Amino acid sequence: MEEVGALVVGAGVIGLACARALALVGHEVVVIDAAEGIGTVTSSRNSEVIHAGLYYPTGSLKARWCLAGRERLYAYCAEHGVAHRRCGKLVVATSDEERPALQALHAKAMANGVDDVRVIDIAQARRMEPAVHAVAALHSPSTGIIDSHGYMLALQGDAEDRGAMFAFHAPFVAARAVAGGGFEVKVGGTDPMRLRARILVNSAGLDASRVARRIEGLDPRHVPTTRPCKGNYFMLTGRAPFSRLLYPMPPKDGLGTHYTIDLAGQGRFGPDVQWLPDEAVDAPLDYAVDAARAAVFARDIRRYWPALPEGALQPAYSGMRPKIHAPHEAAADFLLQGPAEHGVPGLVNLFGIESPGLTASLAIGDAVLAAVHD
Repeated sequence: MEEVGALVVGAGVIGLACARALALVGHEVVVIDAAEGIGTVTSSRNSEVIHAGLYYPTGSLKARWCLAGRERLYAYCAEHGVAHRRCGKLVVATSDEERPALQALHAKAMANGVDDVRVIDIAQARRMEPAVHAVAALHSPSTGIIDSHGYMLALQGDAEDRGAMFAFHAPFVAARAVAGGGFEVKVGGTDPMRLRARILVNSAGLDASRVARRIEGLDPRHVPTTRPCKGNYFMLTGRAPFSRLLYPMPPKDGLGTHYTIDLAGQGRFGPDVQWLPDEAVDAPLDYAVDAARAAVFARDIRRYWPALPEGALQPAYSGMRPKIHAPHEAAADFLLQGPAEHGVPGLVNLFGIESPGLTASLAIGDAVLAAVHD
């Protein structure tokens, strides 16, 4: 049986960041993924936003890792030639009733350490974005956009330069914690294999709970239910109306139907929040965007951009987010479980890593490294 230092399950942006962190300190790393390449699920179907860290509960892992990861991500992109832009964003209050919530969001951002945000009035907002409708706004200059696939290729390259190996079309089947430490891992696919790994990192995203349930020696009570949540995007036909990202005041179940741009300047709106049945996580993912959802998108968009032309929204793409709370519950924090939490030496499970996971990815890699070395 072949032996490796660390086996990472999942080659999305989080698995890649973990593989890089482990390889940089000398671990022999193997990354397996059931798909044909890196970042084919959640990591390839998102807004590609570098978040500043405004929204998350103070002291939460989301808040801490987003802030820690943000400037590191900007620096990493600059050092590795990854396309990105610190374009900034406005969070807009569209009525006087939303002003208190805007002030509260500003206070939360400051408490989280995001100290460059400021509340601006409508005149200032319109000097920045003449087409916006608002009574006040929060300006976040540290928000940006990134070529997420270029970033993932850079992470993969870093890991491979330090000896990491990648196996695709290689689904995780099962693992067993063995006496004396480490794991025996069964990998499926066209070339099935068995490996012995001292460290096992479960960064399987939507499949993280299923992977964890197949690790013999891990108490099942430590495994949450991962619920798939679909986010739909619509492309804007015609000229982009804004040069920055535009977000409404966040509802209870997301960040609202916001406006983002890609690095080519193409405008798009989304994602919305479409909860799927729990069992959908075990079925082939349906990425089709229902064109009928455009009517709700248009209603929400016209709150801050009344000039949206009729028929200007076209279905673009959708993505799936791994959530570990139910629709009626408050949003859950990221969940990292290491040996200190579940008692299995060498095992780290990552659950519910959705937004701002891309921004936080380098910080998450370091946290995984710390967990296995404690």
